[in-house]
Amino acid sequence: MTPPVGSYVVDIRTGQVGRLMGEAGHRLLLRPVGGGREWDCEPDDVRPATAAERISATTAYVNARSRGEVT
Repeated sequence: MTPPVGSYVVDIRTGQVGRLMGEAGHRLLLRPVGGGREWDCEPDDVRPATAAERISATTAYVNARSRGEVT
């Protein structure tokens, strides 16, 4: 079952947390926490992100932004 658009998921191939933006054919489009370039993956390669994973990804993004590593 595909999670709803807008939910946070983990790409189990890479461990990266992303927000589900939609579908392109049979593949899912994910965007990194904080924005950035989307990537796609198979529906079987994602699982819902836990609250701890979402918080960790958001904290990593905020810290990188404060260091000037991302805009």
